[in-house]
Amino acid sequence: MREPLVLTIDFGTQSVRAMLFDKYGKDYGKEKVHFKQPYFSKEIGWAEQTPEFYWDRLKEATLGLKAQCKDLWDDIKAVVVTTIRDTSVIVDKDGKPLRDIILWLDQREVKDADKTRFGAGFKSLLRLINMYDMAAAQCKSSACNWVHEYEPEVWNKMYKYLMFSGYITFRLTGVMKDSVANQIGHIPFDYKQKTWQGAHAITAPIFDLKAENMCELVEPGTVIGYITEEASRDLGIKAGLPLIASGSDKGCETLGSGCVDSTGASLSLGTTATVQMTTDKYVETEPFVPSYPAVLPGKYNPEVEIYRGYWMLSWFKNEFAHKEVKEAKELGIAAEELLNRHIQDVPPGCDGLILQPYWTPGIKHPTARGAILGFSDCHTRAHLYRAIIEGIAYGLYDGLLSIQRKTKIKVEFLAVSGGGSESDEICQITANIMGIPVRRAQTYETSSLGAAITAFTGIGVYNSFEEAAKNMVHISAEFKPDMKEHELYYRLYSRIYRRIYPNNKKLYDDLKSILRSTKTESERND
Repeated sequence: MREPLVLTIDFGTQSVRAMLFDKYGKDYGKEKVHFKQPYFSKEIGWAEQTPEFYWDRLKEATLGLKAQCKDLWDDIKAVVVTTIRDTSVIVDKDGKPLRDIILWLDQREVKDADKTRFGAGFKSLLRLINMYDMAAAQCKSSACNWVHEYEPEVWNKMYKYLMFSGYITFRLTGVMKDSVANQIGHIPFDYKQKTWQGAHAITAPIFDLKAENMCELVEPGTVIGYITEEASRDLGIKAGLPLIASGSDKGCETLGSGCVDSTGASLSLGTTATVQMTTDKYVETEPFVPSYPAVLPGKYNPEVEIYRGYWMLSWFKNEFAHKEVKEAKELGIAAEELLNRHIQDVPPGCDGLILQPYWTPGIKHPTARGAILGFSDCHTRAHLYRAIIEGIAYGLYDGLLSIQRKTKIKVEFLAVSGGGSESDEICQITANIMGIPVRRAQTYETSSLGAAITAFTGIGVYNSFEEAAKNMVHISAEFKPDMKEHELYYRLYSRIYRRIYPNNKKLYDDLKSILRSTKTESERND
């Protein structure tokens, strides 16, 4: 009898991947479709995409994988989906999108949203706990509030406000349900109780959405629906196969890297770089920054993220590494591989060059910008490349220390995944900065692997997520820290990196104010 397989669908910001896994975590094929234009911007800072763009790319992925693995296609026993987070789709009663999808990268804001939505009592409470600015930033940047404010014709026709995962689930099964572990974004979700907020929840004034605007929730590992005839015709997947509820891409990465308890932390070295733990208790790293629902039932994932993580290496390659790109093409290798070789030419600490990776600001730093400190005449492109890698690692280290302080748990190892984890050089630098061993699983596609773990648990091959992870996650490499280098990195982190943002906050605030006033003046002239 042949082994059962599961089909995983993994939507990232820059690509979609379809993969086949068996119950031992072995992948039998992958079809990855890159997005030539991941999003478009009608205004500066906006990030949108058409719903059909994603469906069409998914067709390419599943049909390409089917052609590649046609002899195995009938062995598929279930389908599972994991997607990017905080990406919303507004649909009518028939599930038809009423506007283009707003991605997590989008930076639009509702002017004075806090002044029109926060009552006097809520304002007083926020000021009492010194959280007014953070709550106001959340309110202003919530896509649902923007649509309500500026597109009332869309808002009035809205039946459900779906996460992207919920929309893909609907396209596959025809049902408007979603996993609890996918509810991560600017939505009225009670992260501790893992249900929709009531009207009297403390943070209810932040969002214009109500519970009735949201879809039905199910637990990870349950059958959420079945592949429809229409989806089968489009994607080449057998109609009637069960779709197993899973979780977000980062949550699946944590599970797929083997972090099923608090002994380890997951480092995602992808477009967005994150550090995430798995805990039994709900802990907020900062007020209004919740722990997310884990794919593992009853557990949570406290997290710190760097929005423009290893995307920055693509930015560097496109803007500064034309010479290396050309040379790599002549050698028949990826440009990243050649750039990673040059990392060794630069000493730890980059001869004093330190980068703060806030190319996109975070919740804690809403006005922040990226910064590079310490340039001198000795610095080269290779220095800048390594400084990006070190800067991201400093940011993740800062996040790890923050999570450990809040949870009172010190992790024993770090599990890496995402594109950056393919590089031995990057993994070693990360271990040296963190001062903790870094482990890499058999595949860097741990988001897909984590989804597969969910599916095999859901169809009863394993009795628990932990049992599935034990059998499906295999450590392929471990990078032990050079503690001498860690001492140098810690001095640079504690005495320089940590001070860059607070020492420049006033400059960032002024810069944002100047840019906003310039834009307003330009709009008036138009």
